[in-house]
Amino acid sequence: MRYLRTFLPWIAFAVIATKGDWRYGAPAALLLAVWLLLSDRRAGRGADELVMEISAAFFFAVLTAFSWAVPHSPLTPYGPALAMGWLAVTAWGSMAVGRPFTLGIARTMTPQELWDHPGFRHANVVITAVWAASFTATGAALAVLLAAAPHATAAVITVKLLGFAIPVAFTFQYRKAAARRRAAAALTPSA
Repeated sequence: MRYLRTFLPWIAFAVIATKGDWRYGAPAALLLAVWLLLSDRRAGRGADELVMEISAAFFFAVLTAFSWAVPHSPLTPYGPALAMGWLAVTAWGSMAVGRPFTLGIARTMTPQELWDHPGFRHANVVITAVWAASFTATGAALAVLLAAAPHATAAVITVKLLGFAIPVAFTFQYRKAAARRRAAAALTPSA
């Protein structure tokens, strides 16, 4: 559930910008991103848990300003691809600096005694890499689709949904498998 909440600004932007204009989708997403960020900070969440929220606030602030300053930019039709591209940059960037964006979120759902375990870190690198790859592929697919068929709204929405659904499904399955491996390891007697 935390992952879905994290991506609400992006989902709001996708819905509003697809149905209308990025000049309205970007500020709506910005307001939602700032609200989520402020409410999470008030709840005591640290910056490591809020990588995507911080990234969303920055992206949508810049996009809001740009969309109103240059409303008829040739980039306008590519808003969905730009958003997914930014998510990809954020995810890959978090890995590049050694702080996969899923790490802070995972800590909120995992007992503290597992946080320093190499398997915990490895799991978050794998999960973040899947999210990053999905964002990259989705951004590229959207760019190609929007260039070829800018009015193919159903196809654009389908690609966007898959860009989130695939890593969500992978994350849930990977976490379940990791929990099974931990349980099996706990039952195995040490030699």
